[in-house]
Amino acid sequence: MINEATHALSIRAGAVSGLIFDMDGTMIDSMPSHAQSWIAFVQQHGIDIDVADLMRRTTGRTGAECMCELFQRDLSFEEAWGFIAIKEQMYRDLFAPVFAEVAGFKQFAAQTLQRGLKLGVGTAGDRHNIAFAMQHLQLAVPPHAIVGGDEGLPGKPEPAIFLEAASRMAIRAGDCIVFEDAPLGIEAARRAGMRAVAICTTHSAEELAGPHVIAAASNYLELIESEFLETLHVATA
Repeated sequence: MINEATHALSIRAGAVSGLIFDMDGTMIDSMPSHAQSWIAFVQQHGIDIDVADLMRRTTGRTGAECMCELFQRDLSFEEAWGFIAIKEQMYRDLFAPVFAEVAGFKQFAAQTLQRGLKLGVGTAGDRHNIAFAMQHLQLAVPPHAIVGGDEGLPGKPEPAIFLEAASRMAIRAGDCIVFEDAPLGIEAARRAGMRAVAICTTHSAEELAGPHVIAAASNYLELIESEFLETLHVATA
């Protein structure tokens, strides 16, 4: 019978063809601004709710799913996305002056490509937030695939967003590693049959633990320092 340590090593040793990154809290240090925008939005609508608890329950879910949870009723597509457009504009207005990547992300992404790995993005964020993030990040090479939360796919913990990202990169799910900062995203990776790395910007390593989680770090500088990419077996075909 294989023990847990041996099992973890066998998971890590599997061939890797691509890395899939969540966006908010994983690529960009945006969660404080999201929290501020939620506070402003619920105040604007006179809703008495614990925003921190709302975010714990919804981070990783699509905008429409979040709004249905907030208002505690089913909303039409038009109504839900009308609300989310207002809330996310608040977020972008708040974050733009203080925009920051999660430390070391761009360097890590560049090293990912240098090692022959594909790079994908799988986020519950909508196309406007994705465009905002990409405009500010100014990556030297764009991701091979980006899947957003307004494409009609169910949000996390359902695996659809990550599976679609792998499909668009023409990579088997099992050959991908997901980078996530939220429990729902970590669970989505497990359901997708993908390994995961916990980026502990908003949750602890313990909150993001799982049998498929092969590493945990506060940021990408730590992963670079530990030579994480050098430990991966990159698939050659």
